[in-house]
Amino acid sequence: MRDRFLDKGAIFGGWVGLGMAIVVALAFELIIPVQALVFLLAPLMGAVIGIYANVRAERWRPRTRVLANAIYAGAVTGLAVAVFYVGIRLIFIYGDGGSLPDGTSLTCQTGPDCVYQRLVIEEQRTGAAGELAAEGITDAKALEAFAWRSLALTGAALFLLTLSGAVIGGFARSLTTQPTSMPLPKPSSPTPASAENG
Repeated sequence: MRDRFLDKGAIFGGWVGLGMAIVVALAFELIIPVQALVFLLAPLMGAVIGIYANVRAERWRPRTRVLANAIYAGAVTGLAVAVFYVGIRLIFIYGDGGSLPDGTSLTCQTGPDCVYQRLVIEEQRTGAAGELAAEGITDAKALEAFAWRSLALTGAALFLLTLSGAVIGGFARSLTTQPTSMPLPKPSSPTPASAENG
C-alpha cells in the first residue's frame, strides 16, 4: 500500500529530515540560542527535503507522486522540528529551579512558579510594569497556561512553514526536465587486419 503512494526515497528522505530537524532545533535553541533562526530555516529545510526526497527516489513524474513524496518528507521534518522546539522550551519552563547569576536562588517551586518570579523581577528592573498583567499573566498558573497556548501556536507555525517549503520544493522538482540517458556506444567490430593478427 505504501509503495502505491510513496517512493522508498521519500521514506528515507523523512528520516533525513528528522535528523536535520534535531540538529537545527538543538543548534539554535541550546548552542546558539537564537530561536528566530529556527523560523527562518524552517521553510528552507522543507524545500531542501522536498527536493531531496524525490532526488533520492529518482522521481520527476507524475507531478502528484512527486508532491506526495515531498509532502510526506516535509510533514515528518516539520513535525520533528515542532516537537523538538516545543520540547526544549518546556524543559526550560519546567526545569527552572530559580537559580540566579549571582549564585543565589529565588524562593519558588521548580517550574512555572520560578519562571513567573523571574519575569516579575525583570519587569520591575526594566520599568515595564503591567506587561504581564496585560497578557493575563497574574500568577504561575496563568503563565503556564499562556506558555502552552503560545507553544502550541509556535509548533503549528513551524510545522506549516516546513511543510509549505517542502511543497514548493516538490513542485519545483516536478517542473524540471527529466534527463535522458545517453545510449551506450556500440562496440566496434574488429577489422580484418586485427582479426588476422589475433
